[in-house]
Amino acid sequence: MELRATLKEKKRIVIKVGTSTVTYAKTGNINLEKLEKFVRVLINLRNRGKEIIVVSSGAVGIGKNVLGISEKPAGSVKQACAAVGQGRLMMIYEKFFAEYSQLTAQVLLTKESVYSKTCRIHARETFEELLAMNVVPIVNANDAISVDEDSYGNFGDNDTMSADVAALVEADLLIMMSDIEGLYTDDPRTNPAARFVHTVNRIDEELEKMGKGAGSAVGTGGMATKIEAAKIATEAGADMVIANGDNIYAINDIMTGKKVGTLFLAKNHRYDGENELGPERDAYRMERRLKRNIQYRMAVGK
Repeated sequence: MELRATLKEKKRIVIKVGTSTVTYAKTGNINLEKLEKFVRVLINLRNRGKEIIVVSSGAVGIGKNVLGISEKPAGSVKQACAAVGQGRLMMIYEKFFAEYSQLTAQVLLTKESVYSKTCRIHARETFEELLAMNVVPIVNANDAISVDEDSYGNFGDNDTMSADVAALVEADLLIMMSDIEGLYTDDPRTNPAARFVHTVNRIDEELEKMGKGAGSAVGTGGMATKIEAAKIATEAGADMVIANGDNIYAINDIMTGKKVGTLFLAKNHRYDGENELGPERDAYRMERRLKRNIQYRMAVGK
């Protein structure tokens, strides 16, 4: 079976949406139109019999905007922003889901929740009960109380947390909607020779070097953190797809097996082949053609 086609059969799915997906970049306000479309996509997946867990960023950014704070918050100010923004974000999620009579639950996690053996067991049981009750859990880091503890630390970004959640609930698939299309062999903004990576069979040192900073100033997770998240998810047995959240309907394309974003294969789904790369980009081909023409003219001129 074609690798992408297997995504149609995934049952338990964690979907992560980043800050740049749920808010407007210029104003920091919630993008109500996109969030409503997102909820509609999730409802259709539920109607197909899928179990859905949402990991949603945005609380700190929304709280910062509501409180009228212009600079990037840190410390206790960031925690206050998270507390205010999380309530606003959940209120809107609940409103949109209620239009389809779909129950939701707010689940706020700290790193201890998934790395402490006792807490992990209880967290897993909570998720199992919610899914059995046909509830959609909406997960975020508990930034209002989370600190850099010596024992566990904090998540740092929701990319890592979404992978930890996928591992915790033994998800079949993690979909990460972000501000990038997927993984490139290098930064496509600065290197015209960079090629898109359609499928990652194994994460090796070469691939890790491809991870460079975030493409957006509003989120905290760059490509490097997404690769780290992919390690966690794929080792736990979940496939993972990174796709651009600008088009929220890309989730539908992913779930129908279309070649959207970068697919990281779970360790039990890997094959013997190499990572699948996209073709050279037009700009790079044109640049190479131009260089060849110049070299030819110089040779003829001699």
